[in-house]
Amino acid sequence: MSLYAEIIVDNKSTNTDILYTYNIPLKFQENIKVGMRVIVAFGNGNKLLQGIIINIKTTINFSKKKLKDIIEVIDKEAILSKELIELGLWMRKEYLSQYIEVFKTILPTGITKKANQYIYIKDKANIGDIKSKNQIQIINCLNENNGIELERLKKIVEISNINSSLKSLVSKDIIKIEIKIEQDINKKYEKFIIKKFDNKELVKILNKISSNARKQREIILFLKDYKTIKLTNLLKLTNSNHSSIKALENKKILEIKEMEISREVLDKEYIKTENMNLNIEQKNVYEKINYSINNNKNDKFLIHGVTGSGKTEVYLQLIENVIEKNQQAIVLIPEISLTPQTVERFVSRFGKEIAILHSRLSLGERYDEWRKIKTGKVNIAIGARSAVFAPFKNLGIIIIDEEHENSYKSSMNPKYDTIKVAEKRCDLENSILVLGSATPSIESYYLAQKNSYRLLEMNNRANKQELPNVDVIDMRDELEDGNKSIFSNILYNDITKNLRDKRQIILFLNRRGFSSFISCRECGYVEKCPNCDISLTFHKKENWLKCHYCGFAKKPVEKCPECNSKYIKHFGIGTQKVEEMVESTFECANVARMDFDTTGKKNSHEKILNKFKNKEIDILIGTQMISKGLDFPNVLLVGVIAADLTLNLPDYKAPERTFQLLTQVAGRSGRGDEKGNVVVQTYDPSHYSIIYAKSHDYKGFYKEEIKLRETFNYPPFTNIIAIVFSSVNLKILESITKKIAELIMKNIEHKKRSFDFMSNISGPMPSPISKVKNKYRYQMIIKADNEDLNMIKNIIYWVCIKNNYNIPLDKITISIDINPNSIM
Repeated sequence: MSLYAEIIVDNKSTNTDILYTYNIPLKFQENIKVGMRVIVAFGNGNKLLQGIIINIKTTINFSKKKLKDIIEVIDKEAILSKELIELGLWMRKEYLSQYIEVFKTILPTGITKKANQYIYIKDKANIGDIKSKNQIQIINCLNENNGIELERLKKIVEISNINSSLKSLVSKDIIKIEIKIEQDINKKYEKFIIKKFDNKELVKILNKISSNARKQREIILFLKDYKTIKLTNLLKLTNSNHSSIKALENKKILEIKEMEISREVLDKEYIKTENMNLNIEQKNVYEKINYSINNNKNDKFLIHGVTGSGKTEVYLQLIENVIEKNQQAIVLIPEISLTPQTVERFVSRFGKEIAILHSRLSLGERYDEWRKIKTGKVNIAIGARSAVFAPFKNLGIIIIDEEHENSYKSSMNPKYDTIKVAEKRCDLENSILVLGSATPSIESYYLAQKNSYRLLEMNNRANKQELPNVDVIDMRDELEDGNKSIFSNILYNDITKNLRDKRQIILFLNRRGFSSFISCRECGYVEKCPNCDISLTFHKKENWLKCHYCGFAKKPVEKCPECNSKYIKHFGIGTQKVEEMVESTFECANVARMDFDTTGKKNSHEKILNKFKNKEIDILIGTQMISKGLDFPNVLLVGVIAADLTLNLPDYKAPERTFQLLTQVAGRSGRGDEKGNVVVQTYDPSHYSIIYAKSHDYKGFYKEEIKLRETFNYPPFTNIIAIVFSSVNLKILESITKKIAELIMKNIEHKKRSFDFMSNISGPMPSPISKVKNKYRYQMIIKADNEDLNMIKNIIYWVCIKNNYNIPLDKITISIDINPNSIM
């Protein structure tokens, strides 16, 4: 019987973004499955590429003569389930992405296999009759580099049509071509010693060993208590050398064997914890969700629980029930900094049947964690955004903690929304979805109000402690009173008191670096990045000006390049400057900073947090990575240095982000037995986001914000499609962008004459940040209601991706984002 496979080929060209049909040779037909990876010959040059089988069929409606065979099947089992394949196909349409972009996102980084061709000259090859100069050149090269990789051979001999020469040499039995399938990451192996004797034979075996071979006898006695042991451990513990081990192997007393080992992420031991007694609110939430679990209902829940209300304990007990039903659980968390405490909570409860998935792991560690899930060795996956694709076979629940966080939206293609992807996956696998937050996104809370999610509330802290008191300080009044410090009088006094009482303090500022920018007081010149339309941030410790967009760095100037003035100073404030000022103001305090600059190394988050947990740090200064999820009972004071940083951004989500950040960072205070205090410093104390954050009033904020969203037609009342065009050539960018915009609008008008272009389309125009990494940027913003969304996406697809109108798209880059986090 003939079988054919529809395959996604690992090629990023938009012209090849289709499913390709290949013939399945008879030798593969018995074991081949959808979701396996294969090697295929692609294009006119028959380049060997990896592909993923998406569908297998028995008939085709075109000539079989055109088909190529699958060359090799990589996997013994499918690495993608049918549900994950269906999810990927949905994502491609939903986010206007390429097949290969989507499926490389679903699969772990580094497992792509490459088929490399190696050319060998045969031992007894008869080369006397060769007349072709090209073939002689190839043979001469092989005589010096036998077994050379094909791509390297091409570079050395520089023959334009090398394939025909190689084909001829193969037919003459002069050379052979071998295909080797290689992968960036492989399983990790170590040598182990396997004992080959029974302890009952110990005396008999020792009698056979010469009394002079003291080390061999010592090793035998040591192995009495082991069946297997790592070779490196044995050598170290017995202070032996390889020759003694080899001698015992030759005597068949032991065996040296390479065995696969897992790269362990959970290398610590945690004290076992038991389920806590749930309070009334926790129990109510738990029972409602658990009812859906027990009755196999595909329900979606939003838990709106104040900071410290005990959401994590509810998650733990729900997961326990899911596992009892032989199902698995995915837990998503937004920040890498939350991982240590979250992992500790889960491992303490469930042991090591947990896989950890996040970007700070090495490729090898991520590969091993993914394989633990795939092979059924663990039942729980905890991680950031990409963990939503954990390859469980019987998924029972997906929990997304801090669901409002921006990091759940991917900034790389495909620009997917993790919550929407989780919803779709739960639909496909009949699983429960649980979202949790003290400050739900406006969109999620709106859906809960419309009964798309079931809203569950936890309005009190689990320890019955009151929410912290929040003091809002108008920094304009401080200036009028002559206080030019970054600390208001109240914050200074509160820090002093808490240090005296041996309490810990968190200071929050959502900007890293020492100062925002360097400027000339004479002429107003600002030091900007030469590659991006943005000011450089001054980092005092390293004495560098850095661009936080492209990474450009330079030493600060001493004189203004424009007017030669010496009055060139740094303005604004960042976490580095706060750290310096805290250290000089509170000299006896142990101070640490936690931001992108101090947490670049692996496990650096955990080291800082462990020091804070062990009370080795008195004052922790940080950006938004310290604003959520952290639970330290000894923190009774949180200070927000400048609440206006997010508020003043030209983005419709700025008030929401400000409210969320203030509420979340305030929630770090008073999580123990004593009531906490929060000091919020601002120049705009009358803004509604700050007023409602002061009173911990999410519902009040939501009512105010949702009215504005409806008035100005922003999500959740519409969808936003942001198209960003970029090019190194501004004139080309303007010309092509104008043409694309005209075509999109012309097609929309053709489909729907009543479409309101004036209020629903803006641009193309220069982006708010008009240049990044030496590329000029234009943007087009389109608003579309649910009814029109698919129609407009389809038009964008044919104009911007499939290029139906033969626009020179190769001269620009196009980025399409459906409902972006920001329109900056």
